[in-house]
Amino acid sequence: MPSRDARPIEAQNYERANLAKTDFESDYSIVLPDGSIKHVHNVGHPVLNESGDTREFVGTVIDITERKRAEDKIRKVVDTIPTLAWCNLPDGPNEFLNKRWHDYTGLSTEESTGWGWQVAFHPEDLPPLMKKMARVVDLREPGEIEARLRRFDGVYRWFLISVEPLHDQDGRIVRWYGTSTDIEDRKQAEDRLRQENVALRRAEEKIRGQEAEWRQMLEFTPQLVRVFGPDHERIYANRIGLDYLGVSLEEWRKIRDMCEFVHPDDGDRMRASFDRARPIGAAFELEVRLRKADGSYRWFLVRYNPVRDELGRIARWYVASTDIEDRKQAEERLQRENVALREEIAKASMFEEIVGASPALQRVLSRISKVAPSDSTVLITGETGTGKELVARAIHRRSDRSSRAFVSVNCAAIPRELIASELFGHEKGAFTGATQQRLGRFELATGGTLFLDEVGELPPETQIALLRVLQEHEFERVGGSRPIRADIRVIAATNRDLQAAISSGSFRSDLFYRLNVFPLEIPPLRDRKEDIPLLVEYLIDRYARKAGKSIRRINRKSLDLLQSYPWPGNIRELQNVIERSMVVCETEDFSIDESWLSRQPLVTEPKNHLELSQKLAAQEKEMIEAALRETGGRVFGPSGAAAKLGMPRSTMESKIRSLKINKNSFKT
Repeated sequence: MPSRDARPIEAQNYERANLAKTDFESDYSIVLPDGSIKHVHNVGHPVLNESGDTREFVGTVIDITERKRAEDKIRKVVDTIPTLAWCNLPDGPNEFLNKRWHDYTGLSTEESTGWGWQVAFHPEDLPPLMKKMARVVDLREPGEIEARLRRFDGVYRWFLISVEPLHDQDGRIVRWYGTSTDIEDRKQAEDRLRQENVALRRAEEKIRGQEAEWRQMLEFTPQLVRVFGPDHERIYANRIGLDYLGVSLEEWRKIRDMCEFVHPDDGDRMRASFDRARPIGAAFELEVRLRKADGSYRWFLVRYNPVRDELGRIARWYVASTDIEDRKQAEERLQRENVALREEIAKASMFEEIVGASPALQRVLSRISKVAPSDSTVLITGETGTGKELVARAIHRRSDRSSRAFVSVNCAAIPRELIASELFGHEKGAFTGATQQRLGRFELATGGTLFLDEVGELPPETQIALLRVLQEHEFERVGGSRPIRADIRVIAATNRDLQAAISSGSFRSDLFYRLNVFPLEIPPLRDRKEDIPLLVEYLIDRYARKAGKSIRRINRKSLDLLQSYPWPGNIRELQNVIERSMVVCETEDFSIDESWLSRQPLVTEPKNHLELSQKLAAQEKEMIEAALRETGGRVFGPSGAAAKLGMPRSTMESKIRSLKINKNSFKT
């Protein structure tokens, strides 16, 4: 008698066989009286009566317990092997899937039996998989196919599905056995390799296109480009070069004389330059005249650059010749014109931009004439807007350095942390953001004049560096250690009272005396009112031409107004008023709006300025000493005196030195 669990299933088997009038087979278990379990294989055959109805079933029941035990052992092995294994019936439906298959897909035995296993495959891969399986079944041959199998968490991975048929003694297929091997990593590697191959092909195509483009660019580069061997053997010349010389590439290669196309007067120089460069493989350049196809000569700048092989030997000389004929002719014209122009300028006023004839201005111009030819350091003082830079430029133009650079620096416009780098330059990596070496203003002005405007605003640490340059005529770049010679003339300017700054400790006295070799004080415009009409006429002419306007007359009332005004902003303020008036002027008569001139009283320096500076310095010293006393003499750090007073570290150190404070006396 079948076991209790097997009875319903066996009853269904008999019911289906009775209805279909067919044989049936089934396996089930029975429980013996002693409680042991036997596994049997049941084969049933229906016996029909004359009317075709089932009269009875006859059959056999065979003990298959030992076979089931063997199958269980095999099943354990199949469930344990590190792959997804399965078995299908001859016509395709699934009969068995091992435990690893169920664990991977998360599908139960009931869900995957028969054709239920199909839901585990990617929808795009299932049709080609079923087509391949049908072909394998038809051909009765082993086969392989790749498809994506869904994991229990919904992720699809690529598998290689291999199938082998099992034949009986008569050669009929009784089972299909297969394995599914994870090849996701291999597929990803193949995809990456495929993408890399595509990228490589594209790169190769791009390189080939670029090579063709570069060759075309080289052929038509507006230069004579040639390639020679180590001993000047002719290898290549571009189209532009061959057209200029009037020969073909083959004809050019047959020529042995390296100076065949060089002007006779330049040939020896050409050979000597190459002979010097060849032994050491050095690049060089020279200017020579090359013969054109029509027999005429033009000047060229010829540059030779060597290319070495892996052993360091010269493999090629690459030569580019640039036409400089127009430049050479222009240089000759410029040289001739320059001589004439210098003579003309010398005859005219050297102060063409310093307008005026007042005694106060003439005294300044006389002193400029005397100091200009020398190399003395000049300190220009005066109120803002008086034209201190114009005076500095006039000194430069009349000096022996006039043919070299005039470099101007506004010391007040540069942040204190950048002023040293701006003046002296810096090395690569000297500080954050210094990505490359940079020349400072002192190097840029070599051989010429350096104008330091608003020199009174220099921080103390930069004052020390400037003092060294003036004393020793050398400096070092920020972050560098190599001294650089300073061949320059220094002209400084300020609108501050440097004597008061020295008293307050904000400006070094030794630097002041180094700068104050030849002092020049520029008078304010209110002290040279007789120059105002000349200045007004000069500025009106300048801005009228710039605006494309024609001014024939100056309103008398406006001129009187301009002369009576004290001009606290000096010439710069006058210039601004004239320019503003020119913008709004719509007639040939020039006039100004009186409301543009401020009537506030002129602010002058107090007579007791020195006394005030001394009081401020004393108060500042008292505050710093109090902070040092509270911090136990600690200057830096979060709890130091600098942090307590909200003062930068460098400023605090400078103040301690300038005010002569002994910070060690406060240490506890």
